[in-house]
Amino acid sequence: MKIGFIGLGNMAQAIIGGMLEQGIVPAAQICGSAKTQKTRDAVRETFGIDVKDSNAAVAQEAEVLLLAVKPQFLEGVIGEIRDALQPDTLIISIAAGKTLVWLEQAFGRQVKLVRCMPNTPALVGAGCTGVCTNEAVSEEEIKYSLRLMESFGKASLVEERLMDAVGAVSGSSPAYVFMFIEAMADAAVAAGMPRAQAYEFAAQAVYGSARLALETGRHPGELKDMVCSPGGTTIEGVRVLEEAGFRGTVMDALLATVEKSKKL
Repeated sequence: MKIGFIGLGNMAQAIIGGMLEQGIVPAAQICGSAKTQKTRDAVRETFGIDVKDSNAAVAQEAEVLLLAVKPQFLEGVIGEIRDALQPDTLIISIAAGKTLVWLEQAFGRQVKLVRCMPNTPALVGAGCTGVCTNEAVSEEEIKYSLRLMESFGKASLVEERLMDAVGAVSGSSPAYVFMFIEAMADAAVAAGMPRAQAYEFAAQAVYGSARLALETGRHPGELKDMVCSPGGTTIEGVRVLEEAGFRGTVMDALLATVEKSKKL
């Protein structure tokens, strides 16, 4: 099956890398296009796929077409490719905020649509992707779409009404986690630890905590309580975070991203 990519940025490259690593499709069956020659040359060199100068040329060949461009450019790209599509092309969009209804209206007819929201940890095979589809997509095509998204991490079907929440809790949140890692490392540096070591300790603590939550299935509050000894150092830090409105601030940040996503 020929898979095409319009847009070859970081997320597209993560998906291509995952598909190749998992053996889902050989490089010879992948084509793509990008805005700049620099990107086209880099992707061709890295992955050995067929890179074209024209979005329409990719759309004409692809049986599965991934739209991996920024939301503000998507309408223009669809205008370039809508008449070049094969009748049964499965279209997968990873553009934030663009609903299935919006996409169908942009194409001007009913097409097979899959809407996905991956996140940047996909770059290291640890992504988390929400997936929803329109009624034109078959069960077999849904399974295939999930298989593609699972090539670089976890993927789950969700109702489309939850896609803005998916974007907040997994799509945008890595930025907040990186800020948290940076802040913890800064504190360790203030306490005398070398910066490189501080970043390693902070990042590993976040990574290990996430694994513990996923692999044990225990409630995050229970895991937090396991660390907090009576009268100990950790509960003192928790008290400071609570006084500063830590959890409420995190909730407000994610809800702000939900509202922004609705306006895209």
